[in-house]
Amino acid sequence: MEYLIDEGCKRRVIIHCCTVRAVAEEMVDHIDGVNRELVIAGALLHDIGRSVDHSIMHAYIGSRIVEDLGLAPELVDIVRKHTGAGLDEADVEELRLPAGDYMPRTLEEKIVAHADNLVSDNRVVTHEHSVSKLVSKGAFRGAERIELLHMELSNLYGRDLDVIPELIGEYPKLKCVAGLVDG
Repeated sequence: MEYLIDEGCKRRVIIHCCTVRAVAEEMVDHIDGVNRELVIAGALLHDIGRSVDHSIMHAYIGSRIVEDLGLAPELVDIVRKHTGAGLDEADVEELRLPAGDYMPRTLEEKIVAHADNLVSDNRVVTHEHSVSKLVSKGAFRGAERIELLHMELSNLYGRDLDVIPELIGEYPKLKCVAGLVDG
């Protein structure tokens, strides 16, 4: 959390990251073979780039910030690859992002990316919310990737992840910096 504050992230971004953490922890609690600490750190840091930019570039910028902070390369990758269910080569070219791998491949990368898909601002939502947003923008490949990631992680979780808002609440109690958020 200190990194988000030190980098100048707004309160809204920090609360969003805390909410993504809550969703990611729910997933990790029911999926075997996951590095819990890495997922929590990735969930908290995934939007650190929003301290500088709120466009699609925030993921790349955030990965550079995390790398410059000397944090683990696995965290750098989580931050760079967290957008939607990843960005393929065509997306990277269309969006004029710096060349690189933006597709989540490890379980930890996938969990953070999809936990982010299940949070709109500070509200826990179903995956259909993110799918609908992409479809409305004509980003059909991205919407399909979210559907596939949702199915993959739901299978590992043992049931449809869209149950998470019911389990932890649309506005879950957050584990955040004292004074920033209750709890």
